Amino acid sequence: MSSLIGNKLKIGLFGESHGSRIGAIAYGFPSGFEISKDELNKFLSRRKTGQNKFTTQRKETDDYEIVSGYYNDRTTGTPFAVIIKNNDINSKDYEQLKYKMRPSHADYTGHIKYKGFEDNRGGGHFSGRITAPLCVIGGIALQILKSKGIEIYAHIKSLYDIEDVPIEKVSIEEQKKVCEKTLAFFDDEKLEEAKILLENIKKEKNSVGGIIELAVHGVKAGIGDPIFDSVESRLSSMIFGIPGVKGLEFGCGFGCSKMKGSLHNDPFEIKDSKIVTTTNNSGGINGGITNGMPIILRTAVKPTASIGLVQDTVDIKEMKNTKLEITGRHDPAIAVRIVPVLEAAVAISMLDMILENTDI
Repeated sequence: MSSLIGNKLKIGLFGESHGSRIGAIAYGFPSGFEISKDELNKFLSRRKTGQNKFTTQRKETDDYEIVSGYYNDRTTGTPFAVIIKNNDINSKDYEQLKYKMRPSHADYTGHIKYKGFEDNRGGGHFSGRITAPLCVIGGIALQILKSKGIEIYAHIKSLYDIEDVPIEKVSIEEQKKVCEKTLAFFDDEKLEEAKILLENIKKEKNSVGGIIELAVHGVKAGIGDPIFDSVESRLSSMIFGIPGVKGLEFGCGFGCSKMKGSLHNDPFEIKDSKIVTTTNNSGGINGGITNGMPIILRTAVKPTASIGLVQDTVDIKEMKNTKLEITGRHDPAIAVRIVPVLEAAVAISMLDMILENTDI
């Protein structure tokens, strides 16, 4: 089933944007791990709506209820289930959209797939709202990995035409702190430019896309498998499950097509009694297996599909061309809130692969 993923750590997501509840089930969490609720709540607040004027003003508390797999503040090792209640629902915004297909949304494809029985309100099961329970599971996975010396950090590499500093150019301490900013830019000047951009985009009733860059630190060499179960393949399957993701690259990615082998190859050396590479164009992965260097990846996020401008579309009931002007509460750039979602998704997938290779 498409809403299930994983091997040793298998997760499933359920619910719709305007349904009563959304949730997740995780099979395979190690038993006996003490979850820090404070740390988890702090992480979840980064994804939450209405945090500032640059995100949708839909107000959801994202208060979660753990209903199984948790006892005396620790994981039990049995199926771990969490549910989140949807509170701020305004379905009237979607009444005109039952038959008018929103451009670049999953309205049309979902209608065809589910033969007209889909819940289209707020995007239904296709909505970014479903990333809330994903972040609960991912937030716990981040804590488990951190207890083993593995840390994951992401930032906004670019927003429209505004470019931030590459993640490999900043210290791990800076990577840790970037989440405390209004927008996850390392460069404060670029952050201010991004604020102005988003304010103007909102006034235009438009949206912009972006690129999120992420680093995984502390993964030892030897995790993963060749060919179809490569680290890249497994991470890709998880990351493309995030609504809005349209592209992914590892290391220098598509940039390697413009490089010579003498520049692209990562030379080995011994440093502090460890085998490392002097460059990291491979992004910490060779032959689908980790080489001990930081895993570096970048994810392209499309502009928010819901915009307030008049657009061409079709009415599938009347079978005629028509116009559509979308109302409601939408993000000017969903890339802004995908930063913690990407961290959560990568944490789940990395923990799954690590559990396959070793006990944790």
